Amino acid sequence: MDFTAWPPRGGRTDDRDLLTRALTTWTHPARGTHITRTPGTFTGPPPAGTQLLYAGEADGSAVVIFHDGLRAIRYTEPLSPDGHATLAFTRTDSSDMTTAAALVVTRPHGAARYLTAPWIAEARTRDLLRPDGPARRLRVSTEGVTEPVPSPASAGACGSWPTLQLRTSARIAEKTTFLATDLGGLTPAHLTHTPQPGDDTPTWQPREPITEAALQSWSRTACHLSDLPHGVRTVNLWNFAEQPLPENGGRAVWSCVRADTWRGTGEVSVLFTTPGEAGRVVARESATGACSRYGREVVASARWRAPSGHGYLVAAGSRGVVGIEVVGVVRASEEGRLLAVRAPGGARAQVRGALPGAGRPPRSGARRRIDGGRR
Repeated sequence: MDFTAWPPRGGRTDDRDLLTRALTTWTHPARGTHITRTPGTFTGPPPAGTQLLYAGEADGSAVVIFHDGLRAIRYTEPLSPDGHATLAFTRTDSSDMTTAAALVVTRPHGAARYLTAPWIAEARTRDLLRPDGPARRLRVSTEGVTEPVPSPASAGACGSWPTLQLRTSARIAEKTTFLATDLGGLTPAHLTHTPQPGDDTPTWQPREPITEAALQSWSRTACHLSDLPHGVRTVNLWNFAEQPLPENGGRAVWSCVRADTWRGTGEVSVLFTTPGEAGRVVARESATGACSRYGREVVASARWRAPSGHGYLVAAGSRGVVGIEVVGVVRASEEGRLLAVRAPGGARAQVRGALPGAGRPPRSGARRRIDGGRR
C-alpha cells in the first residue's frame, strides 16, 4: 500500500495540453519556473513508467501530480495569465500505508489542501495542543481532496498545532487510525508514539498516538516539531523515563523525539519537561540510530532549579540503564536509572550511564550529547 496503488484522479486527467505542459516543464523548466525539493531528492526528468496521480484545479491553479516510483512531483500553473509555473519534488521511496496517505495539493493562505489516498475512509483534524478536544471532520471531495487545513508550519507562534487524523477503509488493516502533520513539505509526516515498556508493552514498537496518554504526551511536544529539518518522513515520541524531582518538585518527564527523513538519516532531540512548564531540549544528535529499535538505551541530563533556589543536576536513563555516574566539578553516582545531585550554577560535569555486564561506562558524553554531555 503505497503511491503505486493510487489511481489517476481529478477533473483534468484527460487534458492532454495540461499534462504535456507539466511534463515539458519537468523535463526542461522554462525561465522563471520556481523549483523546490526536499533534501536528497533528484530533480531529473521523468523516467519511463511515470504515473499520473492527479490533474485538476484548486485555489486558482491547475495542479498535476506525478509519481515515478521514487519521487512525487507536483506541477502547478496559475489559471490567470499572470504568474509562473512551479515544480515541487520529494522523495517517496519505501512509502507505506501511512506515509503514502496524503499529498499536499495547494497551500491557500497559510493552510494545506490534501489529496488523500484511496484507502482513506475518513479524514478529521485535531489540535495536538488540546488533547482532550474532539477531532473535527474534514470535508473531502469525491476525488479525495480535502478542504483547507490550517498549517502549523506557517502559523508563527505556537498557539495551536492542527494535524490530520486519518482512518483507513475497513478493508485495510482493521480500520487503522493514525496522525500526520504538515511540516512544510509535499508529504505530511506520520506521527507515532512509543510507550515505556511495561507488563502490557514488552517490546519496542511505535504505536499510533490515539490513546489519551499518547495525545497528552504529544501536547507537550508538538511545538518542537517546527524545529525539525525538511523532508521528514516519520516522527516518533518516546517518553523513556519519569523522575521525581528533589524537594517535592513534582515529576519530570524525559522524552526522545526522533525524526526520520526520506533520505534515511535521523535526528533526535531529548526533551526535559517539568510540571507547569513546556519541555526544553537538553540534547540533540543528527545522523544517529539513538532512540530507535537500533539504539534503545540512552542517558541524558539537565539543569533544574527548585522553588527554594537550589540548583540541581538531574539525569535519567532508559530502561536498560543500571547505573548513572557524574564526573567533573560535580561527582556523584547512583544505582538504577535516575540521579539528582546539588550542583552550583555553571559547574561542568559529564554524565555517563552503565548497562548490565558492561563494566565501567565509556567516556562518550564529550563526543555525543545524546549520552549526557558536559553540563
